[in-house]
Amino acid sequence: MNDLVIPIKVEGPTKQRRREAPKGRVVDPQALAEVQALLGNESRDAQYLIEHLHKLQDKFHHLSARHLAALAKEMRLSQTEVYEVASFYHHFDIVKEGDTPPAALTVRVCDGLSCEMAGAQALLEKLPKILGKDVRVIHAPCIGRCEQAPAAVVHQHPVPNATVETVALAVRDKKTSHIHSGHIEMADYIAQGGYGLLKDCHGGKRSIEDVIKAMEDSGLRGLGGAGFPAGRKWRIVRDQAAPRLMAVNIDEGEPGTFKDRYYLEQDPHRFLEGMLIAAWAVGIEAIYIYLRDEYHGLRAMLERELAKLKANSPISELPLIELRRGAGAYICGEESAMIESIEGKRGMPRLRPPYVAQVGLFGRPTLEHNFETLFWVREILEKGGAWFASHGRNGRKGLRSFSVSGRVKKPGVKLAPAGITIQELIDEFCGGMLDGHQFYGYLPGGASGGILPASMNDIPLDFDTLQPYGCFIGSAAVVVLSNHDTAKGAALNTMRFFQDESCGQCTPCRTGTAKAVHMLERNEWDTEKLNDLSTVMRDASICGLGQAAPNPFDCVVKYFPHELGAGKGVGK
Repeated sequence: MNDLVIPIKVEGPTKQRRREAPKGRVVDPQALAEVQALLGNESRDAQYLIEHLHKLQDKFHHLSARHLAALAKEMRLSQTEVYEVASFYHHFDIVKEGDTPPAALTVRVCDGLSCEMAGAQALLEKLPKILGKDVRVIHAPCIGRCEQAPAAVVHQHPVPNATVETVALAVRDKKTSHIHSGHIEMADYIAQGGYGLLKDCHGGKRSIEDVIKAMEDSGLRGLGGAGFPAGRKWRIVRDQAAPRLMAVNIDEGEPGTFKDRYYLEQDPHRFLEGMLIAAWAVGIEAIYIYLRDEYHGLRAMLERELAKLKANSPISELPLIELRRGAGAYICGEESAMIESIEGKRGMPRLRPPYVAQVGLFGRPTLEHNFETLFWVREILEKGGAWFASHGRNGRKGLRSFSVSGRVKKPGVKLAPAGITIQELIDEFCGGMLDGHQFYGYLPGGASGGILPASMNDIPLDFDTLQPYGCFIGSAAVVVLSNHDTAKGAALNTMRFFQDESCGQCTPCRTGTAKAVHMLERNEWDTEKLNDLSTVMRDASICGLGQAAPNPFDCVVKYFPHELGAGKGVGK
């Protein structure tokens, strides 16, 4: 790993980080030797704390107190700081002194909405009996494979469309044959004209102004969920003082979302070229790619392709590019929480202002982008901004990548005109509803985007079109419900997810999500109290998690009143 040297005065280390001998547990010499051997010559800077915790977790399958104390000493951090970071992330298993470590092999079964609809609970009930005590079976939040529901992960290997038999087979073989390996490699990408546009930019054939203008003309908005105009963001960050940094968000943890994974599996260098063009246009000195830990196979692939890019750079000098590994925290999809995580801290959202475009990663102006936004840069610049804007329906402009899952015949990523309706999406792109299922309702924007009934099937799906109905499109994660499901059950599933994923920083979200789960588990809902709870969470939560978490149950009360005294499950 390379340390970024920024010739600007930034906030110095805390007293704990300066301490030569951190207070706390006495360090075991053997544990210290093991930590030193594992870290080798890699940097001990505090920003790499999460990376080094991953090394320990991967090696020993858990984090012991002795190794955490040794890591703190080796990195010149307080033991409290190391512990609080390790305990924040779901994928780190901390074992206290005297406790029994977890089984060496873990099976995670996704129980997100799409997977629950497809039978995840039955897997969670049956697998422990089949696999025995030497395998730990636990539930997991959405793992980004909703079109392959139910999905499971054996250690770090995904098992799509999981059954008891396929999971047991994966456990026996310690691997699966389902890891995608058919991506376009660098040599093939170049043979197809790849990196030619980047060369033109660096060679003076394209001007920065022309490139940014084309992005503005396209109308492309951030495709991670916030929808901020991409071209305008480039101008804003470029106007800030150097050095400027970039943070790329591939954490897509929103239940129902898997488009970034799909495109990365297919064409990683198209994304990398778009990323480097953005870095050139904005004047970026270093790029940090934040990839969710659930995408283990993709991380290995991306590391290989980045190594090829650095060894055979199409331009004279690449900016520093570092690939950082998430650790199982949905909140790190929020831009400032992701930045905190890249810096080696707990992924807690920052208060704004200042915005990350002004004071972001390591205190510097930061261009933050979702993966798919950068994936479109090359095609927009080659075909022109007007080409992208020429697509659309119902008065909307552009293209949208919809992650569609649930009760349709052909789930998956569907590239469709912006403004398409849910009915058009199901009929034209998804092969219709599953046999024996009638369209009942849909989540237009993942777990936080609300729930609408089938009768409202003519609303254009795009930014700004769903807010009047108490919903939003977000990252365009569409989950389709049928008459075998209930909106009430879907709302309960999503609220349990939000309870698990709340970072705990603010009381309205931390306590509100837990209280909401308790209330939604009742057969009959107290709608007056739910309304009060929704108001508090929306008005007082720090970030979008707490502010949007009430959307599903608010929609049930508004659009599915006939369910309020009914059962509470999905897949019924």
